[in-house]
Amino acid sequence: MDIISLTLTELREALRRGETTSVAATQAMLDRIVALDNSLLSYLTITEEMALEQATAADQRRAAGEDTPLLGVPIALKDIICLSGAPTTAGSKILEGFNPPYNAFVVDRLLEAGAVILGKTNTDEFAMGSSTENSAYVTTRNPWDIERVPGGSSGGSAAAVAAGLAYGALGTDTGGSVRQPASFCGVVGIRPTYGRVSRWGVVAFASSLDQVGSFGRTAADVAAQLSVIAGHDPRDSTSLNIPVPDYEAALTGDIRGLRIGVPREYFVEGIEPDVEAAVRVAIDDLAALGAEIVEISLPHTQYGLPVHYLIASAEASANLARYDGTRFGPRAKGADMIDTVRQTRALFGPEVKRRIMLGAYALSAGYYDEYYGRALKVRTLIKEDFRRVFESVDVIAAPTSPATAFRVGERIDDPLNMYLADIFTLPLNLSASCGLSVPCGLDRQGLPIGLQLIGDTLQEARILNVAHTYEQARPRDRRLPAVPAGATG
Repeated sequence: MDIISLTLTELREALRRGETTSVAATQAMLDRIVALDNSLLSYLTITEEMALEQATAADQRRAAGEDTPLLGVPIALKDIICLSGAPTTAGSKILEGFNPPYNAFVVDRLLEAGAVILGKTNTDEFAMGSSTENSAYVTTRNPWDIERVPGGSSGGSAAAVAAGLAYGALGTDTGGSVRQPASFCGVVGIRPTYGRVSRWGVVAFASSLDQVGSFGRTAADVAAQLSVIAGHDPRDSTSLNIPVPDYEAALTGDIRGLRIGVPREYFVEGIEPDVEAAVRVAIDDLAALGAEIVEISLPHTQYGLPVHYLIASAEASANLARYDGTRFGPRAKGADMIDTVRQTRALFGPEVKRRIMLGAYALSAGYYDEYYGRALKVRTLIKEDFRRVFESVDVIAAPTSPATAFRVGERIDDPLNMYLADIFTLPLNLSASCGLSVPCGLDRQGLPIGLQLIGDTLQEARILNVAHTYEQARPRDRRLPAVPAGATG
């Protein structure tokens, strides 16, 4: 048995049958990380000792007759999620050396379910980016072509799962930061409904938009993780206190009679022809599986980009005000308090500084109503678009991104062009919807393309089943991308 090639759910079943052990699977992952991650740079921290201890404990629990949803399964965490005993940097020098004394809610859920934590994956600084090039530490590479980006901001998690360096991984999605890297790296990534998963212990970017999501090689892998991390947490005031369905049981493989809407605004000038062609073929496949395809309109889609970046930047400027060298994080040695704060905040990278300044300007006296206030009003219109559409369709199908993975350095000096990589994912975060990306083919350069499936509020089970049904009907090449060994420099 090739243990590396197994999906998360396949490994779980192999563990249950006694065909392998958690220690063996964990060691295989750790060995592969050592062999390949100098090329990918998907991890910032590898928690080898912790992982092997957890794996040994998992095997002992299984030997004693215990079975939990993720018992013995090795998983990675985006380095914006707090893990006691390991650094949490959020990809920023301003958090270098921070070791949280507590676990995030989602980490506690994973550990209760028996998961093994392999380490912390790279992220754009404070999750602000679409390529993982904004990390203060390293630039993660795409396993399908190491000269290209993995997407962002959860690019480290997506790359790790795609390359077989983790069986699953958690990320966060503020404007597409799970779905877009999932598309670029050829894996499945889900952004649940806001409030479905607690944000307690997750470093904040934009508090009304942030949401923890998960990556896997299949929809079933993602469903298994979501079933564990979803649920109410009284420490998070936005956490929804409603029952969590069995997402795995919802994978029936039957979508007959489902109405799937295709928004005309997501097929516009600028989308790469290979992307549009692959997504339209995938939609035809869904029709062949018994779904009814309906053309729909989300008329305020064009405002999603400016509205998102105004709101997200405004919230970021408030959240990141806490990093001042006096209360939290490292402290520079200034001549006086003002100089200390100034030098400490100089540790922020250029993209974070750009968004703090934009947000502070939008919230300033005399401009609040003109910018932030107006953005909130348009956000309401976008929400209404989705509410109206979901009265007549069950799921929305569209491209995840207008393009496949671009080259490292290609857009880093062109922020607007970089932001356009998220143009099809941003509106969902402004609404009360959920969404995922599932691979639907390769472009002529051999780079993955993602199909985005969007569901109404709390309809994660439905979109997961659509993705699962599509996967079963159109199985893709299961081989992992060939990652060259050696450092990228």
